[in-house]
Amino acid sequence: MNDLEYEELTDNTLLAVEEAIEQLDLDLDYESNGGLLSVTFPDQSKIIINKQPPLQQLWVATKFNGHHFEWKNGQWIDNRTGSEFWQLLSDAASKQAGTAVVLTAQQPGTE
Repeated sequence: MNDLEYEELTDNTLLAVEEAIEQLDLDLDYESNGGLLSVTFPDQSKIIINKQPPLQQLWVATKFNGHHFEWKNGQWIDNRTGSEFWQLLSDAASKQAGTAVVLTAQQPGTE
């Protein structure tokens, strides 16, 4: 993947996370700034997602762990655990929110 493709892919992923948060009936705040998305939970814990252009990775820091995702076979995969991005994000958000949270990317035409 070239740098332009990486930028478009990560921008779209961060936007999809924002849209997924908007769909939730939870009191979550988020702020996006220059390739970094910070999600704040009611207990003031955070999940931070940021782009790492030199490595062409997407990094996720949760209250419990840090994860480095690489684009493989059409999805972001944690290079340490093999977890898929949306599943890990949902699991981490559920732990930090204290309730079940399912975050998914909206598929075109499903809105």
